[in-house]
Amino acid sequence: MSAKHTLIALCACLSLGLAVAQTPTNPNLNAQLLVAARQGDIGAVDSALRRGAAPNSRNRFGRTALFAAADKGRLDLALLMIRSGADVNLASVEQVTPLMAASYGGHLEIAKALLDAGAATNAVDHLHKPAIVYAAGQGHTEVVALLLNRGVPVNAVYANQLTALMWAAGQGQTATVKLLLDRGASMDPRDDRGLSAADMARQGGHSGALALLEP
Repeated sequence: MSAKHTLIALCACLSLGLAVAQTPTNPNLNAQLLVAARQGDIGAVDSALRRGAAPNSRNRFGRTALFAAADKGRLDLALLMIRSGADVNLASVEQVTPLMAASYGGHLEIAKALLDAGAATNAVDHLHKPAIVYAAGQGHTEVVALLLNRGVPVNAVYANQLTALMWAAGQGQTATVKLLLDRGASMDPRDDRGLSAADMARQGGHSGALALLEP
């Protein structure tokens, strides 16, 4: 092969390599996307996506850019990732979904956007906790109401025979306890230790919640 032909072949290989570097499987672009999402830099996130970063890229913890947006309460970033095709149900290695992250943080509008995009309300993490447990335990009453409105059974029983009411009572989340009771939550169930929601509020010294739970 002549020197000229060698140079042409080399240029062709370099061009091919550049094209490959811009595909969604490029780890550098995917890493840039995840770093930008973690930093909340929507401009950099948009740039990485436009250059071919995969919307469902995950870090070593299994967290996506959408997860980062839900965790940080960045509605603008969450909407961008949803529009870009991010899987709203893709969970971390602990099986925590973006909806769980938004519920834990009390990010109501993000939770709405995720649900509208098809987020599953019945998904559970590695401890068998769903989004409503995350919200109830943190006292995010509006998120709890949203999840109930989207079909979560108010008396559903989760790991260790705990209900959302028990989680709220045990953490002293009085407003959430009231909401759950108003929505028909039963005070009768007991967990695997034989404790009721009232017992949990009493043990925690949560007088406000206890007042709602005692006869």
